[in-house]
Amino acid sequence: MDITASASRPRALSVSQLNHQVRHLLEVSFLQAWVEGELSSFSRPASGHWYFTLKDAKAQIRCAMFKGNNQRVARPPKEGDQILIRGKVTLYESRGDYQIIVESLEPAGLGELQAAFEALKQKLQAEGLFEAERKKPIPSLPKHIGVVTSPTGAAVHDILTVLKRRCPGIPVTIYPTAVQGQNAADEIVASIQNAERHGVADVLIIGRGGGSLEDLWPFNEEKVARAIAGCSLPTVSAVGHEVDFSIADFVADLRAPTPSAAAEHLAPDQSGWVRTLEQQLHRLESVMDRMLRNMSQQLGHLSQRLRDPRRELQVYQQRLDELESRQLNAIKQQIQQLGQRLGHDQQRLAAQSPGRILAQRLEHVANLGERLRREVHWQLNEHRERLSHASQSLHLVSPLATLDRGYAIVGTDKQPVVRKASDLYAGDGITARLGQGHIEAMVTAVYIEEEP
Repeated sequence: MDITASASRPRALSVSQLNHQVRHLLEVSFLQAWVEGELSSFSRPASGHWYFTLKDAKAQIRCAMFKGNNQRVARPPKEGDQILIRGKVTLYESRGDYQIIVESLEPAGLGELQAAFEALKQKLQAEGLFEAERKKPIPSLPKHIGVVTSPTGAAVHDILTVLKRRCPGIPVTIYPTAVQGQNAADEIVASIQNAERHGVADVLIIGRGGGSLEDLWPFNEEKVARAIAGCSLPTVSAVGHEVDFSIADFVADLRAPTPSAAAEHLAPDQSGWVRTLEQQLHRLESVMDRMLRNMSQQLGHLSQRLRDPRRELQVYQQRLDELESRQLNAIKQQIQQLGQRLGHDQQRLAAQSPGRILAQRLEHVANLGERLRREVHWQLNEHRERLSHASQSLHLVSPLATLDRGYAIVGTDKQPVVRKASDLYAGDGITARLGQGHIEAMVTAVYIEEEP
């Protein structure tokens, strides 16, 4: 045997080691790939998975699409179809087959949209709109949630159902918009801006339910991406299904795989708090019981090993009592801390109670009503006094007051008031109005005084 040659020989890899390293290299180099080609050798075994080959004029590659992903394909493909797939490039180690694990499949006619998607994604990424440093933190306990979506779609129903189940006390405002179609992008931008102007929400869900790439396209338009990136409110993108990605997902402060998941993330589970406390208490009891059992077992083992264990047993018993006491004290302290946290959470919930806020508003309205009643009463008295003074002043200058002092107002059928004697002639009928009543008379003579 040539020992020298054997020592200098490089260490060889096994076939499985080589395939494992190649698989790792492929998966790291191609995190996600879009590939277009002709489908052939399509098979659907009883497992529900799809296996096929994707080829062009010069090459081909094996593909596998598992049941969980192919169930979302609206129409199963057939031999000869031109398709566009998205998936992970990998290696099937057992056979050394280079393949793609397909996550989505669609007709190749959508390739132009995908190219536009990738171009805009690279542009916005170069501008830094996807960077984590610019993203705003999502509130852990929102006071008001805004939702930009279609008011009639399944997404808004899912969001409201989850919020009602998990934390019904959080108010929600829907900012309605079209989520697909020619004008959908403009409406989405307008609804985001409307939510900012409204100023009541402290976090905004933007999204819709699942659909094809064309259906989801408004959320891949640049105007929508920039509106989300520039929004002053923390934003959660919830567009489509879990496997769907949109430009809105990358620029939003948080990406939720579905609208329901967005609501799950934002709404704290009130019943879950109680369950968590109960689980923690149960875990503490289990830990204490396990520790006591372990210590008892250790004590039993030591007792068997000792020939005269009485003194050592007393030491271990004392130690056991000490540990048990310390453990019980620790458990009591943790229970007290959990109780304090529970009381604090209950106070926070009470502070957000609509009943309390309504009572405050009703008290404020009652105070305003009392102030209004006093103001109206004062205004009436003020106007009543002013009317009385005006009436007295008017009476002082009234001709009727002059008549009460013994004067009379003389008039004829043609002249209601006769001011000069020269306006009358002997034989004219006159009417004299007195302080009380009037008289009718006839002029027997007229005397005209000369002016000085």
